[in-house]
Amino acid sequence: MSLLPPSHTPEVIRQLKSSAPDVFCLTDTPCDLDVPQVHYPQLPRTERPWRVPAIDAASTVALVFTSGSTGVPVPHAKTWGRLIQCVREGARRLEVSPAAALLATVPAQHMYGFESSVLLPFATGSALCAERPFYPADVCHALESLPRPRVLITTPIHLRALMTYPDALPAVDLIVSATSPLSQELAQQAETRFQGPVREIYGSTETGQLALRASVREQAWRLWPGITLTPEAGCVWARGGHLEQPTALCDQIEPLDAERFLLHGRLADLVNIAGKRSSLAYLTHQLLGIPGVRDGAFFFPDAEPVPEPQRARLAAAAVAPELSAADIRSALRGRIDPVFLPRPLLLLERLPRNSTGKLPHEALCALLAPRPQLP
Repeated sequence: MSLLPPSHTPEVIRQLKSSAPDVFCLTDTPCDLDVPQVHYPQLPRTERPWRVPAIDAASTVALVFTSGSTGVPVPHAKTWGRLIQCVREGARRLEVSPAAALLATVPAQHMYGFESSVLLPFATGSALCAERPFYPADVCHALESLPRPRVLITTPIHLRALMTYPDALPAVDLIVSATSPLSQELAQQAETRFQGPVREIYGSTETGQLALRASVREQAWRLWPGITLTPEAGCVWARGGHLEQPTALCDQIEPLDAERFLLHGRLADLVNIAGKRSSLAYLTHQLLGIPGVRDGAFFFPDAEPVPEPQRARLAAAAVAPELSAADIRSALRGRIDPVFLPRPLLLLERLPRNSTGKLPHEALCALLAPRPQLP
């Protein structure tokens, strides 16, 4: 069984070892994870002919972890039959051929990357590029080295960066995006510059892929076969199809008919940055776990009066009289993935809690408003 944690920070690995004491790392490169390691070149060789294994459809082959509000990674079991059923439907809708070469900018241990950059080649016989480039120039170089047809598995954040690249972009036969909604304008720019269609996947770690849309011409999402959406008690539940169990979705969803729905945003505090997923509650839990931090909170400065450049980053505020911002960031590096490090990190005498002890979002955002300059 493969364990796919949300990150490889020391804190996450410590929690993983606590819940799975027999965990080990199978690797073919140097690895600094604090778990027993088996190096691939050291495995004993066998003279038996190799065959593609037949895997029991009911076998649990992966535990994909999300971060709950308690700060402890929460596992979601995935059986082989339902995983491959979901991915084969995605391959059919995306029209990925066995001749395709796939390049991903997203990590393979997260659900989107796992399905789209690992299982998709398994299901179609297409080729997987082992590189995972980050910067636009590296993405373009990797794409140019691949034969046609080629597929780019990416996110809106990576696409925005690629649209700022001054040189011509290589032709791509398909662009797949997920982790956050893609604007129609950005999708159109990507189709024009890459000379290929953009398709968007909707899903989650709990459910896997659920729906697809052609972002340039469609607002509505079309569900995978057998999936039903049912509004209940203030949220929407997904059932049937490849789902392991009924699952409450963390988004504002408006069903249009039995197959289509509109997505209106997040219900809670889930955060997706560069293809990595966390929650504000989990990040705040880790901040408060640092010795010397008396109070604190992570937040997304996504509302006025915060200037536009600041809304692009995750922020945090803390009460820690004996610590500097550098001390707190250093401690956070061992507890959370670096993409979630707050910029800015505000040190305050107290947080703007209301009479019930809550932190109004607008009060947090107001902390980032420009201060008038004294004459």
